[in-house]
Amino acid sequence: MLIGLLVIWLITATGLWLVTLLVPGVRAQSVGSLLLAALVLGIVNAVIRPLLWILTLPLTVLTFGLFALLINALMVKITAGIVSGFEVDSFGDALLAAVIMALLAIAGFIFLQWFLFDAVFWLQMGPTHPRFVM
Repeated sequence: MLIGLLVIWLITATGLWLVTLLVPGVRAQSVGSLLLAALVLGIVNAVIRPLLWILTLPLTVLTFGLFALLINALMVKITAGIVSGFEVDSFGDALLAAVIMALLAIAGFIFLQWFLFDAVFWLQMGPTHPRFVM
């Protein structure tokens, strides 16, 4: 379990590093501040984000999940407020960072399934699937 958390932390740090390269308004002063920002973002996502998702569930449903990007942008902005060497200029930059991180997560999910299973399964087949009906 500890190895899994370490891998997720390093993947998050890599994603934040890519965001700092792509978004001019997001900056990290050093590798240490980038690693600390990834750690704080993970803690913020584990503690604050679930509460916000529950409180804003009706709005998230009405916007077909797009409001979740605003919540993720808020988490990036909160992380920038906590970590002194990690800076986000505006909420728009945080929103762009959240979109890039979401796209990286989707790409990582696709790559992981392709790497582990040699295919990407968008639909899990079970006993009720028509292929298994005799």
